[in-house]
Amino acid sequence: MSNNLSVRDLMTSNVLSVERNQKLSTADDIMRLGRVRHVLVVDEGGVLDGVVSQRDLFHSGLLKALGFGTRGKEHALDSLLVKEAMKTELITTTPDASLQSAACLMAEHKVGCLPVLEAGRVVGILTEGDFVLLAAGRKTATGGAVPNPVSTIGLDLP
Repeated sequence: MSNNLSVRDLMTSNVLSVERNQKLSTADDIMRLGRVRHVLVVDEGGVLDGVVSQRDLFHSGLLKALGFGTRGKEHALDSLLVKEAMKTELITTTPDASLQSAACLMAEHKVGCLPVLEAGRVVGILTEGDFVLLAAGRKTATGGAVPNPVSTIGLDLP
């Protein structure tokens, strides 16, 4: 990875978000339909409040601790609020930070995404998936997708 690439070059600018008082089912729908694993939680003014991940929804034990089994998952997601599952202790970065420093932050803190803030406002998100796509040649260093060379031999990868 080139040391002169910045977070701005790889981050996703179209950030999917929810508000803290929305139902968890809304966050789940956004992640499922958007095919993402992280949704930022913002307040009414668009200021970052937290992050909800698929792991927070399904692997944290939140639903099980509240007595919801697999059958009751949909009911639980519809009756709980985002603020009851979101992480509020966040590691963030800026658009001008180097990709190397962002990768080190993610590895050091064992997080799957970094909200990208500029002047206190959310301007993007950088995820492990962005790094994987860059390494696989499926995403350019300016955030754009590149054609999938494997799909030309009959495999249609997303």
